[in-house]
Amino acid sequence: MGLLNDYTDRHRFIFDVIAPVYSALDKYVKKGHSKPFENVINVIDVRGKTVLDIGTGAAAWAALFMENGAKVHGVDFSKRMVKHAQKRYGDKIKFSVGNAMDLKDFEDESFDIVTASYVLHGFVFEKRNLILKEMHRITKNIVIVNDYYGHTHPVGQFLEFLEGSDYKNFKKNFINELKDLFPEIMVCDGANGQAIYFAAKKKGTFKSKSCIKKRII
Repeated sequence: MGLLNDYTDRHRFIFDVIAPVYSALDKYVKKGHSKPFENVINVIDVRGKTVLDIGTGAAAWAALFMENGAKVHGVDFSKRMVKHAQKRYGDKIKFSVGNAMDLKDFEDESFDIVTASYVLHGFVFEKRNLILKEMHRITKNIVIVNDYYGHTHPVGQFLEFLEGSDYKNFKKNFINELKDLFPEIMVCDGANGQAIYFAAKKKGTFKSKSCIKKRII
């Protein structure tokens, strides 16, 4: 199929084009992630943990794990995104180019945590499910997703319309999609239309854990 007809190729093309903008805005994006990330470090001690960040982009989300003591590998299907991320964090975070639906370069249960930030809402269910299954395969136990929840700001709605994402169905169905793959789920309200979704292979992982603001489930 042609570049603009195949969704994945179109998605890659868009992110290749906007990679310099993402890189330039890195510190602002990271600042926006900092508050919801407090839920991550409140629930999990990431120090010394190995973390795979899928759809790492300019690595703002990956950098928060790194700054809190994790050993991070970021993977993205956009070569230009990876190039910009390497310029900023290449001495502290390992990067590679890869397809989130087929991460064959990574062995089963090879990372303590597998995460993704504002990635999964962009894919229709069939492709999102493939990504989730890869996350499930690669993690030893924990998956963390930072993404949309509840009301989305009109600007965000417009951008998602332009991107052609599946964010509406994502918000409606994602918790159940996680439940289909993981026995343990915890969701923290991250405010401003986002949430931190925690999933674990092992029951009891999030027992007695609390969210900074509000625990949704």
